[in-house]
Amino acid sequence: MSPWLLPPKAPAVADYVAPPIKQYRRRDVLFSGLDYTLLARGGGVLTSSPLSELPSAAAAALAQHGGDHLIGAISFDGLTSRLTVPERVTRHGPLTARQCFRCGRGDWRIVPKPSEDDFIKTVRLARDRLAAGEADKVVLARALTLTTATARPIRLTDLLVHLGGRGRHTFAVPLGRGSTLVGASPELLISRHGRTVTTKPLAGSAPRQPDPVQDQETGRQLLASPKDGREHRLVVDSVAAALAPYCANVHIPQQPELQPTPTMWHLGTTITATLADPAITSLHLAAALHPTPAVCGTPTSAARALITELEGGSGIERGWYAGLVGWQDAAGDGEWAIALRCAVMDGPRRLRLWAGAGVVADSDPAAELAETNAKLATMLHALHAIPR
Repeated sequence: MSPWLLPPKAPAVADYVAPPIKQYRRRDVLFSGLDYTLLARGGGVLTSSPLSELPSAAAAALAQHGGDHLIGAISFDGLTSRLTVPERVTRHGPLTARQCFRCGRGDWRIVPKPSEDDFIKTVRLARDRLAAGEADKVVLARALTLTTATARPIRLTDLLVHLGGRGRHTFAVPLGRGSTLVGASPELLISRHGRTVTTKPLAGSAPRQPDPVQDQETGRQLLASPKDGREHRLVVDSVAAALAPYCANVHIPQQPELQPTPTMWHLGTTITATLADPAITSLHLAAALHPTPAVCGTPTSAARALITELEGGSGIERGWYAGLVGWQDAAGDGEWAIALRCAVMDGPRRLRLWAGAGVVADSDPAAELAETNAKLATMLHALHAIPR
């Protein structure tokens, strides 16, 4: 497998642990935004409602349980949700980036699905299908399964310390049977606060470079790239069209901006709008937007069919990857991120990681593979995992 850059050596423990992580317990839900962190504890779990039915189901659950928040995750296909009305929600300040390698060890067994060679073949096949007119764009994912036989188990709080501040949203959602969805996503799907609606789709990416001069040049080239510009515009136009029935005064900047993460440059556009009907909640908007072309492709139905065929042939099950994670309160306000740069932790010695890349007719398969490797590096750095 291709090597990932590993971070420099760091102290054995983090020099600071944020209060919400200190207080975090394995059955809690943690969700952070740019300027806050929510820690939710206790309460019942709703597991049966698909995304299309969640706006009404959420309102009923909040009324029944007398709660003021509903928080958790929704699967990529929108058919499964793991949401809870917690007994108690505490609000804290934002998480900041810290190094912590108590969770890292370097003795991982890493199994890719598909292999790198097979992923390149799949991208070539997808590119040919797009050139034939089946769709304009499709997002293809690949997965890694990490296992370790070490006697020392992984501590989820150590992962959260390392991931905090490395994305717009850091999250941990218990999925039942000892599994937890954990990650640091760069992408906001939707926020609704009163009548103010905000979304920031990301599409068009390039791996960061160790050399600062080369890194800045990579960002400049991404901004100037016709291929990435077209890919980004497909997403922006789709998101704006999905918002239009619910919002007025939709504002779309003419040009995207660079949004950096520790491992990637992204093209991002902040779209703002005014909600036309205050009865429309954040979950109504999330259901209207998901899945965006940034994680599925366009047109949606054609891209989903290609994903089912091509990823299914590679043995990929997205599950919670590229689904939604976030919260909504009793007033309908809320914030939902796309579950990216994430893993499902199945007990203390096994994790499943995913990353995807947007394929268009003129995509370079090797470049799409490199993009997935760079995205996987967010979690691999936290685990100090060396592919082999």
